[in-house]
Amino acid sequence: MIEQWLAEVKNKSAPEGLGMILVHNGIVRGTSKQGRPVSRMNLSYDEKKLRSLVREQKRKAGILDIRVWINQGELRVGDDIMLVLVAGRFRTDVVPVFESLVATIKKEIVSELELE
Repeated sequence: MIEQWLAEVKNKSAPEGLGMILVHNGIVRGTSKQGRPVSRMNLSYDEKKLRSLVREQKRKAGILDIRVWINQGELRVGDDIMLVLVAGRFRTDVVPVFESLVATIKKEIVSELELE
């Protein structure tokens, strides 16, 4: 999916306007942040809040495109949790939006329950 997104963004963007694409691939880890073993994760997300967040972030200066995919259900260690792409003009445009987007998704959009 990431390779397809990259190709689509590059093809639809004027070369003089596209200077950076950042990608995040969140993966289910085998240990929690506290160091406990994890074998699986239950994951859900609020689609309406996600759509609203992406629309809001796309309006930021210098941002050309944002793509987000979030997995759902029972995930195993090694499964993808989410894919996030932010494309824009300059690093100074892209990095803050990318950081804010991923942080907000983790805090306000997804619900994760790590299980042993």
